[in-house]
Amino acid sequence: MADSSTTPAAQAARISPFMAQYLAAKAEHPDALLFFRMGDFYEMFFEDAERAAAALGITLTKRGRHGEEPIPMAGVPWHQAEGYLAKLIRSGFKVAVCDQMEDPAEAKKRGSKAIVHRAVVRVVTPGTLTEDGLLDARAANRLAACVMGEAGAALAWADVSTGEFEARAIPLAHIAEEIAALSPAEILATESDAGHAVLREAAALCGAALTPRPRIKADAKAAERRLKAAFEVAALDAFGDFTTAELSAIGLVLDYVELTQAGAAPRLAPPRRNAERAFMAIDAATRAALEIERSTRGVRAGSLLACVDRTVSAAGARLLAERLARPLMDVAAIRGRLDAVQFFLDAPDRRAGVRDELKAAGDLARALTRLTLGRGGPRDLAALRDGLNAGDRASARCVGLTGDAPGEIASACAALSLAQHEACAALAQTLERALGPDLPLLTRDGGFIAQGFDAALDEARALRDDSRKVIAALQAKYAEEAGIPGLKLKHNNVLGYHIDATTKQAEALMAPPLNARFIHRQTNAGSIRFTTTELAELDAKISRAGEAALAREQALFREFATQAASLERDIRAAADALAALDVAAGLAHWADEVGAVRPEIDESSALIAEAARHPVVEAGVRAAGQGFTPNDARLDAEGRAGARLMVVTGPNMAGKSTYLRQIALLAVMAQSGSYVPAKRLRLGLVDRVFARVGASDDLARGRSTFMTEMVETAAILHQAGPGALVVLDEIGRGTATFDGLAIAWAVAEHLHEVNRCRAVFATHYHELTRLADKLEAGQNAHLRAKEWKGDLIFLHEVAPGAADRSYGIQVAKLAGVPKVALERARSVLAKLEQSGGSTRVEIVEDLPLFAQVVEEHALSALEQALDALDPDAMTPKQALDALYRLKGLKAED
Repeated sequence: MADSSTTPAAQAARISPFMAQYLAAKAEHPDALLFFRMGDFYEMFFEDAERAAAALGITLTKRGRHGEEPIPMAGVPWHQAEGYLAKLIRSGFKVAVCDQMEDPAEAKKRGSKAIVHRAVVRVVTPGTLTEDGLLDARAANRLAACVMGEAGAALAWADVSTGEFEARAIPLAHIAEEIAALSPAEILATESDAGHAVLREAAALCGAALTPRPRIKADAKAAERRLKAAFEVAALDAFGDFTTAELSAIGLVLDYVELTQAGAAPRLAPPRRNAERAFMAIDAATRAALEIERSTRGVRAGSLLACVDRTVSAAGARLLAERLARPLMDVAAIRGRLDAVQFFLDAPDRRAGVRDELKAAGDLARALTRLTLGRGGPRDLAALRDGLNAGDRASARCVGLTGDAPGEIASACAALSLAQHEACAALAQTLERALGPDLPLLTRDGGFIAQGFDAALDEARALRDDSRKVIAALQAKYAEEAGIPGLKLKHNNVLGYHIDATTKQAEALMAPPLNARFIHRQTNAGSIRFTTTELAELDAKISRAGEAALAREQALFREFATQAASLERDIRAAADALAALDVAAGLAHWADEVGAVRPEIDESSALIAEAARHPVVEAGVRAAGQGFTPNDARLDAEGRAGARLMVVTGPNMAGKSTYLRQIALLAVMAQSGSYVPAKRLRLGLVDRVFARVGASDDLARGRSTFMTEMVETAAILHQAGPGALVVLDEIGRGTATFDGLAIAWAVAEHLHEVNRCRAVFATHYHELTRLADKLEAGQNAHLRAKEWKGDLIFLHEVAPGAADRSYGIQVAKLAGVPKVALERARSVLAKLEQSGGSTRVEIVEDLPLFAQVVEEHALSALEQALDALDPDAMTPKQALDALYRLKGLKAED
């Protein structure tokens, strides 16, 4: 017969109410670590404790038993939880935060064995962060959802911290490049779609967490109902004509946000529907090669974004990153952005004034989100105050003296002018009067409402503060009565105000007649504590006054937060406007620094650059005190002088890769709405940019360097159309010489004849220069170099025509290849050139390699005698004699 103590019912009976509460909360969120609030700590148990302890480097202990085993436990201080959360999120964890929903005293009213009610108040995931301490202020934090179907796919994405919400239908083949452009922190997909290789690879490339969701959460009909309920509308026509796939993706986002925010869902902006080809397409490999947002080291430093970013606000930095990541395909919209940059470039004083004002602006969008979620604090109110006031001053500087502001500037100023937004002006004025000079992070700390703003608060504070003065007087009175000069009155949360006496002092207080007045309360190892009737009454009065003052401050805070939430639309518009002004002024500041010019944008097939420079490389060489050599480029179909396929030859290290990247970056910058580092740029819209520059393997997918190169080349040949811009470096170098030449030749021909796009093709295969001469829209160019006294000098100049040679051996010499190996290479090269380029082994096998090695390392008698001389220790007569000896040795040789 089974032991009744081991049955499930018996085990359940042995689980404490506290542990049952924990296990129930954990069961609701099995894929997340559970932060379980216990007093001043968030505790974790079982496997959560073990995983968190390893990730955070905190102590793993044990508490009680579950079944027959001790329960692992780890915890972090409640007031320091944000720092630990940040580390866990960066390590790839999700965290469910289970808080105490009532005071322990309230729980005791239900009975001595009642436990505090707890509930999960949010699930912290990479894509749903809102706290300042968890976010990168200058980068967006997007949550994306991808839905895949036979007819195509759809992406929806939101930035929970700012309220941004968009959706877009895309072809299946473009999923990876769209995700790369968004660079989300977390990607949602149905359980079946999440297993798709394209999604897994896209998530890995941008470092996003991939979160599978049940298929039912992507139901389009349910999503439509959810969307209508969220925005309180009866129809979705005003938002756009969403496809079924787009609705499914939107539904995934809305459902997940509601889940993670535990009912306190942020008020996202109504979703915007982007047109299919609203932006230039840039795939992940091209982004990496061009280092648009991150360098090849995976960091912001060294990227195009870091190079041109002169924004002074966090929101401006985020908008600039978005624009560079997703260049426009609308000529009018691009010109509108360029007009805004020119507006500030033409007026340096105006630009400086606006930038000074924007430096004082807070992060309006993120502050508003935290306030609407109930996670904000006094500093978020200050961010609203400062942002609204700074925007008003900035708009006045823009349009105060002139009415000729371009459209983007005029729209921004209209959104920022408080004269046109009376409710926002009233909120800003109220917060200006209400907030004190020193603001705490949390409302529970109090002290953030200025003296004189609220009469009820001032009265409670006066009572609290005056009572504390009475405490100081009472301490002096008790010390005098007891004849104990060092007697102290102290306070703690258990006893309140009390007399803290040493053992010797306590002897007097406990002896007659003082023992009738001083009441013993507590004995500790180092002190004995007393109270009096008078002190107890005063303590209660002070406690009530302090609680009343804090309660009044918190009530005022809630009023301000509610007022801000009611103005959400206007405040978010002001946040967008501040960012737009910052980007335009910042790009103008950068253009002024480096001498950048306004690009000419049209719908032709031209790419005509005069004296263009690579912005990042130029910044680096100038920082090192050197100069950058500008170069021209012409790619179009208007006559042979402007052929659309350019074959570039020249030695390694001469700057071919820089030149290729430079041309592609000009297009990205121009269509982002930025000025460009050149004397002139005329650009016909580029719908896709492809860059294959630099060699790398992909071991995770089992691909060699050459295989990776071929996969990316194949994608280019399949996808590039007449509107594309392609830059390719050294295609075919990873295989045998003739194989590589054949592939490079075929690729160049395909780009010219089939793709018919603008392309720059750098190569060491000099045979391709003959191809470029034969092709109708082909041209040759080369990077100049010259030899001077045996050394190779790179001129970094691009000139028409093919290079006369590759200078490979000279580059090897610069790299430090041993002299004997260089001589061997020269000998082999001479033989090969004599043979007409044959690579047969017998042509070079008789070359005296080892004889050369011996010859290089065996010193002659003359060389030995020369090495033995010490000129600094010789007299003129000794030097003359030595010279004659050396001449004699030379004669013997």
